[in-house]
Amino acid sequence: MKVLAAMSGGVDSAVAAARAKDAGHDVVGVHLALSRMPGTLRTGSRGCCTIEDSMDAQRAANMIGIPYYVWDFSERFKLDVVDDFVAEYQAGRTPNPCMRCNERIKFAALLEKALALGFDAVATGHYASIVTDSAGNKELHRAAAWAKDQSYVLGVLTKEQIDHSMFPLGATPSKAEVRAEAAARGFTVAQKPDSHDICFIPDGDTRGWLADRVGAEQGEILDRTGAVIGRHEGAHAFTVGQRKGLNIGFPSDDGKPRFVLEVRPRDNTVVVGPKAALDIAEIAGSTFSWAGIAPLDPTEPFDCQVQIRAHADPVDAVARVSVVDGRTELVITPREPLNGVAPGQTAVVYVGTRVLGQCTIDRTVSALAAPAPAAVPVPSL
Repeated sequence: MKVLAAMSGGVDSAVAAARAKDAGHDVVGVHLALSRMPGTLRTGSRGCCTIEDSMDAQRAANMIGIPYYVWDFSERFKLDVVDDFVAEYQAGRTPNPCMRCNERIKFAALLEKALALGFDAVATGHYASIVTDSAGNKELHRAAAWAKDQSYVLGVLTKEQIDHSMFPLGATPSKAEVRAEAAARGFTVAQKPDSHDICFIPDGDTRGWLADRVGAEQGEILDRTGAVIGRHEGAHAFTVGQRKGLNIGFPSDDGKPRFVLEVRPRDNTVVVGPKAALDIAEIAGSTFSWAGIAPLDPTEPFDCQVQIRAHADPVDAVARVSVVDGRTELVITPREPLNGVAPGQTAVVYVGTRVLGQCTIDRTVSALAAPAPAAVPVPSL
């Protein structure tokens, strides 16, 4: 196959590209220039897609012996990821920019261009697996190493995208093995630190970054009764489940910590309360998709597991597609309450190791008023 290997400049994508070449594919490496400041340099493990990363990717491509190109996707990245991130915070939601980047850049814009140029697949260094079922359908599954599994951030992939994706690291038992392989191949990135935090906020100061773009306006902090108990410097700086940085100045009546329960951007207020009030019995989203073949009848409730963060444990749940107030939603009812769920987060649905689909959370239902879900059979998939 003719394979386009997305090379970020890190160890994972370098080894993935090398394995694709070793498997006999015709491989071309490409680095996505996403920063609008091409002279930006990486700082330790913060940031990615910098000029330094581009040079690291080129060195790896040269050692593998494959052609290498840099494609400028900075404008689309700004529109589809950075601007979306700002807009979501302005709406009082908590976005996941890595999900948007995978959805709109790496497996939409990149794959679209790759197919137009005659490539059969895009290979990346994600830790996830693609399994072909007995009918020949491709499914997205967790990686062999659950500690490194990245299938959550790939939950936005569609059937068509999975059909043209390749994850050479999916069966690798550990990151240490990948680093050892990179060292054996002579890659200079063998011990390069993993990137973390938000790539376009390399100093990690999300609050300050948002304040520069959204503006900081003082507002009120309310308790659950609506009483004003403090003031803040801008609602955009808070997210549901947050404990630190409230600066209320006096303890709660029971002496227990307060947590952010709700962010209301329209009136610039933040609602706080006890940790127990964060327990959520139902989540739902009208923006949802299936990663591969969908259930035969998704309106029939089915058993599954739901994961609401990249490194969270999956929770047993019941899901269904339902029409609520004229909107078609994926509704997920966990068998035990989820804690600290914020609108804007992504809920990824699994059946066993298979990624079944995902939704962006629009609304939640408090565990204080919701009944426990009944047992139902697993659907036909």
